[in-house]
Amino acid sequence: MEPDSWLGVEIRHFAALQALADEGSFGRAAQRLGYTQSAVSQQIATLERIVGERLVDRPGGPRPVSLTEAGRLLLRHAESIVARLQAAQADLKALQAGEVGSLRVGTFQSVGARVLPELMRSFTERWPKIEVMLTELDDDAIAAEVERGEVDVGFVLLPVDPEAPLVTTELLRDPYVLIVPAGSALAATRGTPSLRELAAEPLVGFRDGHAVSPIEAAFHAEGIEPQWTFRSNDNPTVQGFVAAGAGNAVMPQLTIDASDPRIAVIDLGARVAPRIIAIAQHRDRYSSPAARAFVETAVTSTASPDRVIRR
Repeated sequence: MEPDSWLGVEIRHFAALQALADEGSFGRAAQRLGYTQSAVSQQIATLERIVGERLVDRPGGPRPVSLTEAGRLLLRHAESIVARLQAAQADLKALQAGEVGSLRVGTFQSVGARVLPELMRSFTERWPKIEVMLTELDDDAIAAEVERGEVDVGFVLLPVDPEAPLVTTELLRDPYVLIVPAGSALAATRGTPSLRELAAEPLVGFRDGHAVSPIEAAFHAEGIEPQWTFRSNDNPTVQGFVAAGAGNAVMPQLTIDASDPRIAVIDLGARVAPRIIAIAQHRDRYSSPAARAFVETAVTSTASPDRVIRR
């Protein structure tokens, strides 16, 4: 078929393909998009005619529809195109806003608790007319939100996907420490325990995501499989279980409340690689003056001597 025929593809065709892939039926896809079922069916048929491929398997009856191999291939491109359109919309809003309006910031739990308060104080003093809208997400979800244009800047853990269109600025390195119940034998010892000593006792840990990776990697590098008694991605919950004697935990320093008298904090040195916390922006999107100032303020506020080890 002629390449020029692809100029007939419209964003609504891609939106229909996305909705159909997610919902598994023309009826539910129509409800999601606010169209009639026949309109969605017509848009898919038009898209198939333009690209010259069958994109959807229609088994009939109650069985869900699914995408063909060609449909799945096109969907990957469609998602990227729709994300770029959303980013363009966000760019125009940022350009129109100038020094007023809003700034959308993606953050995760420990940065929100330990880094953002001072950062926000400094930023709002300089940019009082900017409304900062914070969105707390899992740390491994923020990069995707920046890429889609859902947030303007976001705190991420390095490394990020090298294929992602992001520019990152390293802010600080957050070392892992061991927390144990205040009355435990480890709390009374001096020196840094080995990984095998840690694995000899029950451990409370994170459930998934970047936060668990350096811990698991350190144990696996030594051929050790620790005994996990409980997992949660909520930092106070993990610390609470340690305080109650359910086990010890290896946690990033920023995630713990070191003033808690129920626990003791033990330095692990270089046994576990630190988290590298950075701030990310979209490489190809317009960066508003407020967004650039927020990044600069983040760099400044994390450079103070009382912060954890910097790069």
